[in-house]
Amino acid sequence: MRSENKGPPAVAAVDGMVRRFVRSFPVTGAAVSTLGDVLGVQTVAATDRVAARMDEIQFDLGEGPCWDAFRLRRPVLLSDLRRDLGGAWPIFAEAAWTEGVCALFAFPLLVGPFDVGAVDLYSRRPRTLAADQAQKAATFADATARQILHDALESSRSGGDTYTEDNRPYSRKIIHQATGMVLAQLGISAEDARLVIQAHAFANDRSMMEVARDVLERRIDFSAPEPG
Repeated sequence: MRSENKGPPAVAAVDGMVRRFVRSFPVTGAAVSTLGDVLGVQTVAATDRVAARMDEIQFDLGEGPCWDAFRLRRPVLLSDLRRDLGGAWPIFAEAAWTEGVCALFAFPLLVGPFDVGAVDLYSRRPRTLAADQAQKAATFADATARQILHDALESSRSGGDTYTEDNRPYSRKIIHQATGMVLAQLGISAEDARLVIQAHAFANDRSMMEVARDVLERRIDFSAPEPG
């Protein structure tokens, strides 16, 4: 499967690693994301649109399998979303099912005490990863985490910006920019401004990226009165 991801050499290296998950396991697609404050919340590489979309939904909601794998530092294996996800994250489950995702496996990206992010593997069919497959996927995730952290440290030493938002193929920088505009429009805190964008996206069944783009292009102005 050809990846949609393009970026600087270090990102391209991770792109090759994420495609290895699809070649090695019975899954349809995969995405690698950084999470937390150190490297930010971003999709670094994805094999297809749906894989990237699974990340985007979880980023917007602030919850989901990748967040649990990251926070709990252990894999989250969901072989049948209809059965396994019903009561955990109902909004994410419904969105994933709408995208045709039937199974999802999330592995944390760890390097010793450092929590780097997570990798999501999805399947369009309900399926189970055998114990040896899950262990192998965890080993792949460890290698991916080391690659990301190594690239970030090398970039920092050289004064580059390999993993800054400007260089990431699925950058969410526009959400930060839109948050600043909403902050100015409504005179509220940055946290509340982001919440306004999130709530508007949820109420209109859109992604935060789409709403942020409309804010930046002035198609949405929260300070303007609603028609009628």
